[in-house]
Amino acid sequence: MSLNERVNSPARDPQVPGSYVPGADPRDISRLRADLAAAGFTVAALDRLWGADAAAALHRGHRAPAVRAIAAQSPLATLATLFVLGLDVPLGDLAAALPTLGTGGGIRLGLVRADADRAHPTLDLRPYSFVDSRGPGEWWIASDLGELALGRAIPENHVLGVGGASLTLSGLMIGRPVDSVLDLGTGCGIQALHASRHAKRVVATDISERALHLAALNAALNGIDSIEFRLGSLYEPVAGERFDHIVSNPPFVITPRVDGVPSYEYRDGGLVGDALVERVIRGADEHLVPGGIAQMLGNWEYRLASDAFSRVATWLDETSLDAWVIEREVQDPALYAETWIRDGGTRAGTPEFDTLYEAWLDDFVDRGVSSVGFGYLTLRRPVDGDSPATRLRRFERIGSALGGGLGDHLASTLDSWDWLTQRPGTELAEARLAVASDVTEERHYWPGDEHPAVITLRQGGGFAREIHAGTALAAVVGACDRELPLGIIAGAVAELLEVDADELLAEVEPTIRELVFFGLLAPA
Repeated sequence: MSLNERVNSPARDPQVPGSYVPGADPRDISRLRADLAAAGFTVAALDRLWGADAAAALHRGHRAPAVRAIAAQSPLATLATLFVLGLDVPLGDLAAALPTLGTGGGIRLGLVRADADRAHPTLDLRPYSFVDSRGPGEWWIASDLGELALGRAIPENHVLGVGGASLTLSGLMIGRPVDSVLDLGTGCGIQALHASRHAKRVVATDISERALHLAALNAALNGIDSIEFRLGSLYEPVAGERFDHIVSNPPFVITPRVDGVPSYEYRDGGLVGDALVERVIRGADEHLVPGGIAQMLGNWEYRLASDAFSRVATWLDETSLDAWVIEREVQDPALYAETWIRDGGTRAGTPEFDTLYEAWLDDFVDRGVSSVGFGYLTLRRPVDGDSPATRLRRFERIGSALGGGLGDHLASTLDSWDWLTQRPGTELAEARLAVASDVTEERHYWPGDEHPAVITLRQGGGFAREIHAGTALAAVVGACDRELPLGIIAGAVAELLEVDADELLAEVEPTIRELVFFGLLAPA
């Protein structure tokens, strides 16, 4: 076995069944960290290096503008050219860019290979910046070279870097302090790294040994030692264990089970249709402590024009879990197939693309799939066991793009649900509420009319909800300032509108509950 092969093969820790640690020399990782820091290899520096237009082109898969924008050679330019653009550089330039690690160290870590006078990238390595509830942060993330650098379709054991789905899940992650987190299907380890910021211990699993090696390398490179890596499928590596928090961007892509269709480890769980998402949901019930929360992404199928939410509800009904399911997007079979065939690096207009396209469409037709939904699930194991009367089961479709930092909002929404379930029926009338600071009200009038035709309550944060309110509801909400109970406010509004107070309270109470759940109204 060559030196490179030994470095890229994970070493098994005999003390932890199924666990993996990086085979790299920790001294080489420390040297790499020092060289990247000395070169100023950061997101902001790369943006300055080639500018916003070239960065946007890179995001679209085109590197020529970035290559043209690099005006002068420097350690930063060398690292960017080699590891971000995926182009070879002179060995002398690499030695200057990695003076502590050296070319030999880069080879030992599996970052590069060398010929007579050139260094060629064997991994993608780039800075990654973020802001979460604990403030800003920046890491370096290694992953496999993509289609742009390879010049061909990616291999089936490809380890994906930080993509759109990764950013979505990390933005949704609830960051309240916990003892333990399970990252199910860790990939390059990005969710495990994020989880390490709020957990004492993280267990990261994957079916791919290569993914575990790169994830462990990323943890070591960024000085994070609270993550344990285990090899295995789904919950097998953590059988019998429970966690405070589970996060998962599982391999949920619906892929035909026929010869000739690639099965990419990072996105394909090897099951038919959306069965993998079903298994992750069901398994969460067995692996969460009471009060524990699971957050995941997933696809679900619409079959024979039936609502996909009915399928997801059926899976959930066999668990004790609270569930909040948000569907972000729905794609028809043709668009779904095109998206994922291109994702694997097969280009449209080629015979290979057409063959795969037919296979995907045939699979959807054979199984009666009319469309595929994509979204996010927040699950929670109740503290008091199975209590259907207070169980949260919410299914929503939110088509607008989501901003980052929604983890705090999700956590506070679950708190609001608990608060509401403790005040059933008319007990809400005793509550004192206040309008959240990010809520605004818009009123639209027909010309010449005294009364508004439309009143809209608009949420600035969270999911940016818009609630259309009648005159009574708007008046009640407007008077919520923590001073008076809801029932007293409703009575005063009823007197002004000359209607029965009990009837007005009964009319607005369901929407008031929604506003509290959504976060537009906050309990005192």
